[in-house]
Amino acid sequence: MRIAKWTPTKLIPGWRRARALRCAQVLDEVVNSQVGLLPQLPVELRRRCADQLAELVLLAQSYRHFAAGWISRQELELRGAVTLGRLADAEYVSSVQLGDGE
Repeated sequence: MRIAKWTPTKLIPGWRRARALRCAQVLDEVVNSQVGLLPQLPVELRRRCADQLAELVLLAQSYRHFAAGWISRQELELRGAVTLGRLADAEYVSSVQLGDGE
């Protein structure tokens, strides 16, 4: 259904749309490469890491929404900042900690 003959994808330049779709694809590749490692993690870390991967999936979806013209660039930036804030939360365990066996 179109509202007043408005096509949102025409408002976003093609290069921005392509870059947003590429960013979403890169995030998907990161998640796909890491999700197989979840069963190898200790139980106490598994849920936390799964939550972090889910945040990346949501961010990738936001990039797709921007590419489709459903959200603005400002909304995409806001969602990205929220995602980074959640990933930087105090419960976040860095790869250095995991690598050191701590």
